Amino acid sequence: MGTVNVALIGQGFMGRSHSNAWGQVAKFFKPPLKPVMHTVFGQPEENPQTFADNWGWKNASTDWQALVAAPEIGLVDIVTPNYMHAPPARAAIEAGKPVACEKPIAGTLDDARAMVEAAKAKGVKTFVWFNYRRVPAVALAHQMVTSGELGEIRHVRAVYLQDWADESVPLAWRFEKKWAGSGAHGDLNAHIIDMTRFVTGQEITRIAGAIAETFIKERTLAGGTAGGGLADGGKAVGGKGPVTVDDTVLFLARFSGGAVASFEAARQATGNQNRNGFEINGTKGSLKFNFEQMNELEYYDARLPRAVQGWTKIMCTHGADHPYVANWWPDAHIIGYEHGFTNQAYDILRVLAGQEPTVPIPDFEDAYNTQRVLEAALISAEQCRPVDLADVK
Repeated sequence: MGTVNVALIGQGFMGRSHSNAWGQVAKFFKPPLKPVMHTVFGQPEENPQTFADNWGWKNASTDWQALVAAPEIGLVDIVTPNYMHAPPARAAIEAGKPVACEKPIAGTLDDARAMVEAAKAKGVKTFVWFNYRRVPAVALAHQMVTSGELGEIRHVRAVYLQDWADESVPLAWRFEKKWAGSGAHGDLNAHIIDMTRFVTGQEITRIAGAIAETFIKERTLAGGTAGGGLADGGKAVGGKGPVTVDDTVLFLARFSGGAVASFEAARQATGNQNRNGFEINGTKGSLKFNFEQMNELEYYDARLPRAVQGWTKIMCTHGADHPYVANWWPDAHIIGYEHGFTNQAYDILRVLAGQEPTVPIPDFEDAYNTQRVLEAALISAEQCRPVDLADVK
């Protein structure tokens, strides 16, 4: 087994998720390359050495430019706030290194497009951490639709609802457009856009209409570095600052195969901690998924005699039958949030070694197409009009 030295750019919530994945993947899977957790970057005030010691990184750095250019680094993994994705990604691409990046791949569509063009020009491999594709139930839904189990897709409904962003949360980077690009839209709608594109195998071609709302116009100023806040360890220090992103965005869309769709993202949907899911209706059957019951997929087979038709709950933990599960626990010994990241780390290593991933893995261009949908929905909300994706480049 060969090795690849990984550099992690950033820390925080996603830094922990990715560190756990890189540390676990070769213990549960047999990847063609073994990841070496070489160096983690953080700002000096973040004390990256403490993070490195806790999560198993061999080295710590406060100089990302030198890190991504270091000849011993074979993969650059970026988990910084959105506005900081493009600079290290572009630098790593220029150095000819594969890049993995959190979603959305950039704070602006222009930066995302430039990242795609740079990767194409240099011919480097890129990966985006749309980790919900690696949930066995979602991967199974993709396989079922691909094999024709649902027939012609007619309706898609997707929601991603959370309730953490109430008035007590200070003004973290996620609430400022210059750092995040958008609010619940880019944070949550990005995931369900990617999931439904992945499962259906179709592209969104038109935004029929959208609405965006910011309910909390000002928040208490937060201390610490960019990326602070209640969810990321920041502390309120007094005073107020304006919120410049959305709290919720809802939009209607059309898919390339003719299906109509609705999408809804909110970070103040009381009672919904992480309700991330979809329902897909076809001429032969339907599927439902809710991440709060992530080991289950609901399936309706309309081809059965009417008298026995009904929703079937599939426990997606059968190692011989469901994607990724053979590498984890016995049947119905359920997996959790972190396993999607480890599953993705495995597929990244497969692609780096020239092998096919378990299910398709998004690169920068794929993620750029999701970001085009995000942009189109914001245009539709701002201008109160339909938007064709062909007009959003």
